[in-house]
Amino acid sequence: MSDAAAKMVFDVVARRVDSHGSVATCKAATIHLDTDLRGNSNMFNPAELLLAALSACMIKGIERVVPMLNFQLRGVEVRVHGVRQDVPPRLESITYDIVVDTDEPDQRLALLHENVKKFGTVFNTVMPGTSLQGVLRRGPESAANGGGAT
Repeated sequence: MSDAAAKMVFDVVARRVDSHGSVATCKAATIHLDTDLRGNSNMFNPAELLLAALSACMIKGIERVVPMLNFQLRGVEVRVHGVRQDVPPRLESITYDIVVDTDEPDQRLALLHENVKKFGTVFNTVMPGTSLQGVLRRGPESAANGGGAT
């Protein structure tokens, strides 16, 4: 088996719709993108999309290790905050708060966090280019399940 055959690959196609937005497709999924210079509150802009990808990476990483660790949880919520630097334009820092609704002990929460940091594709892609810091903590059921958290 060649190296290329052993590696996962990802393909996305983005297309400009008009001066207010674009559409990206991947597999059978479509997402509308804010590419309007004035912004569009009904779509993710590129920086928000990156933060959403990071959040999804963290949640997917948790889903991956939960069965391996026999980790019991009722819900997960990830809050991500990015700060943009103007010159050169980039996200200079990203902070995150992963809230897990669980009765697992603190050492198991720490193990879960280490797995998120060690095995996340997007996490490990973003980390070298910005200050990426955060916590994984136990939270109330309502926060981790989206019931009242904003």
